[in-house]
Amino acid sequence: MGKITFSMGGVHPNDSKIARDRKIEVLPIPETVYVSVAQSLGAPSKPVVAVGDKVKTGQIIAEPGGFISAYIHAPASGTVKSVGPRKDLAGNNVTHIEIAVEGDEWAEGIDLSTDLVTEIPEDVPAMLDKVKMNGVVGLGGATFPTHVKLNPGPNAKAECLIINCAECEPYLTSDFRIMLERPKEIVVGAAIMQKILGGPRCVFGVEENKPEAIESLKKAVSELPYKNIEVLTLKKKYPQGGEKQIIDAIMHRQVKSGALPISVGAVVQNVGTTLAVYEAVQKNKPLITNTLTVTGDCLPVEKQHNYLFRIGVPMSFIAEYAGGVPEGAVKFISGGPMMGRAIANLDATTVKGSSSIIYLSEKATKREEAGNCIRCGKCAEACPMGLEPFLLYRLFTHFDAEQLEANAAQDCIECGCCLYTCPAHIPLLDIIRQAKGTVMGNIKARAAAAKAAAEAAKSNENKN
Repeated sequence: MGKITFSMGGVHPNDSKIARDRKIEVLPIPETVYVSVAQSLGAPSKPVVAVGDKVKTGQIIAEPGGFISAYIHAPASGTVKSVGPRKDLAGNNVTHIEIAVEGDEWAEGIDLSTDLVTEIPEDVPAMLDKVKMNGVVGLGGATFPTHVKLNPGPNAKAECLIINCAECEPYLTSDFRIMLERPKEIVVGAAIMQKILGGPRCVFGVEENKPEAIESLKKAVSELPYKNIEVLTLKKKYPQGGEKQIIDAIMHRQVKSGALPISVGAVVQNVGTTLAVYEAVQKNKPLITNTLTVTGDCLPVEKQHNYLFRIGVPMSFIAEYAGGVPEGAVKFISGGPMMGRAIANLDATTVKGSSSIIYLSEKATKREEAGNCIRCGKCAEACPMGLEPFLLYRLFTHFDAEQLEANAAQDCIECGCCLYTCPAHIPLLDIIRQAKGTVMGNIKARAAAAKAAAEAAKSNENKN
């Protein structure tokens, strides 16, 4: 019997988990923090503080701007100095709340002790409300508000809660470290979500290249009183941490195009999110901290770090505290090297979903000159979504939006497997990302037009 993994495509990049043995260090708080209102998938949050207001650590400073949105809390105590635009990691202007730090005085009702709380409350709605009010979002990359995912609706049934511990991206080690250093809190967090969802099977999926984490979680599960929770070892294969891929690996079910995981009975939560749920429910602690890896191929081992950081801290502050930008670094990445994005602005600040600063050398980032497609089909073999990247590339270059949608460009998860395998070095990911944007724009435009037509028809019906 083969090792547990997803059934279609995938690649095997070098792990490069250089910082795996570096314990988590607490990053100091700078003199000023800048908190973005764009901390989750969906609508930006709305500031509820004004210039001159005094705030405490953990106090709400922005509220959800829509159904898919999240509460945001002050990462330090101090005075609000400004509320206005500031460049984010991509160089876009986003509203930030600037706080002059005057200490670390926490809001009342937040338990800062390290005591493990294992007794899970009976009141499910109250637990779900704590997850919402404490601003918990998915920390695996998408930052989808967790309270929404944990409340799939009366007609949906969760059969399996999957805790995604794959961390399949090269270089990243922050999830690995929390599995070693805080396994029991993670297991309690999983049991909380299991109870909120009505008691489905709960599975931790960990890749085989993290044997210490597998043993750490197994030990925690065996020592805690919860039922129907297990740890499974997954084959090391990228992008195992993709939501649809890990569902396929563990449940042997495929999520159809346009459908949500709950359609096959699955709810997937990242291991970092699971820890945040524990802190929100058992400690009433808002999501203002996360763990981030400072790493890269041009960084000596002694300068690799895993930091517990506060949101709103400038990347430049982290870089300086870690020893400065290393010589030979030509590109900075936030997220993994496969799916992450280049940091256009080191003065941009951390957000809830920040996971790394990766310094890469010219050798690691240089692209070969693109040639012509040799029709080898390697990109299609590697695609974990079963797409034909070579075809999507050709359709986009011929401006055929209708066929792009018919061939499911919208299903691309932007994992980069096609680019990684292409012997002609064609920038497939860049092109397909644009194609996906075009198709999604068309889909949204049709939905908006249909909604407007329905509203107009209803209005005319009422008049008649």
